[in-house]
Amino acid sequence: MTSKQIEKAVLALLADRGTATACPSEIARALRPDDWRPLMQPVRAAAARLQGQGKVDVFQRGRPVRTQDARGPIRLRAANVRDVDYRREPHRYRIGRGEEGVLTVQPYKGELLPLWRFATPARAKASTAALWKRFLEYGRSGDFVGMDMARKYLQMGFTRSRRYVNHRGGRKFVNGAPTAPPRSTDAGKAESAELFRTYW
Repeated sequence: MTSKQIEKAVLALLADRGTATACPSEIARALRPDDWRPLMQPVRAAAARLQGQGKVDVFQRGRPVRTQDARGPIRLRAANVRDVDYRREPHRYRIGRGEEGVLTVQPYKGELLPLWRFATPARAKASTAALWKRFLEYGRSGDFVGMDMARKYLQMGFTRSRRYVNHRGGRKFVNGAPTAPPRSTDAGKAESAELFRTYW
């Protein structure tokens, strides 16, 4: 299988995914279901080339990375989704996994991110109320993408708050190694998490 064939397969699968990401293993399995593991490195190499051409975005633990610098699992997404207005083209939206798209799907990121706060229970209370209000407004206007994005921000409020409860400084990893659990529970972040969980 040539490098061009692999690149074509990467772009085809990502075009179908839209805002959602894909693991390189999914592409390898699609190309060779019974013997996909030997294709993992060629798929990553194809992703690196396509990233260099500006056609693919690469993420690790939700953060943009260069493919050649990433160690461990990565996820891929078509770069052209960054320029899509999903209110005008809702048919191009893909629900994706969990919170995927919260920082890329426009114009919703611009509308929802400023409302998203969880540092203290007071801020979380105001944030959940504002995000819930926006969720209902999207619903009344028949905007499913907006509703799903508001739901994702509520979910992200819960998961980020819990991260501070479960990991020192809110970081799961430092230099690739898991962080130690905090010595005491952050009661404020736990309360923030519960507020977001209730609305979510």
